[in-house]
Amino acid sequence: MKLRAQLEDQEHDLVIMFAGQRVTVEIDGRSYNVEVHEPEDGSYLLLADTRVYECRVNASAGSREIFAVNVGRHSYKVTVIDPRRLRDIQSSGRHQHGAAEIVASMPGKVVRVLVEIGAKVEAGTGIVVVEAMKMQNELKSPRAGVVVSLGVSTGATVNAGDLLAVVE
Repeated sequence: MKLRAQLEDQEHDLVIMFAGQRVTVEIDGRSYNVEVHEPEDGSYLLLADTRVYECRVNASAGSREIFAVNVGRHSYKVTVIDPRRLRDIQSSGRHQHGAAEIVASMPGKVVRVLVEIGAKVEAGTGIVVVEAMKMQNELKSPRAGVVVSLGVSTGATVNAGDLLAVVE
């Protein structure tokens, strides 16, 4: 998953790859391998080499992009920018051809499938709701069309990049 994040007054490029509890994070070209444990909601233990970091993450009220992150005694305000969301905003209104694949952006659990195969949908129609890191994310159709494939059902566990649905 590629993101851009603003920390204090600086923007950083992030690439995050999940493999179970192992996470590889690339920040501005520097790579870090971390083992992540979540002992309770919003609280994480990060194991990097021989170091252990306690991290608390709280989403700002009404926002899914702004977070208060506390690591040890340090507090940070982090704003996450998803480049795909920016591309979707920039390309909205353009006519798209061919199939649109809806994929999981991070590992999680499918909590709702909002459509059935054969359903006609408009651009922006919710297709699947995935819960990841205690947040529910509704994945929407990027274009109008017909749902021709659903690769998941309610309760399924998905990995980043898994195909969830296809709209033609």
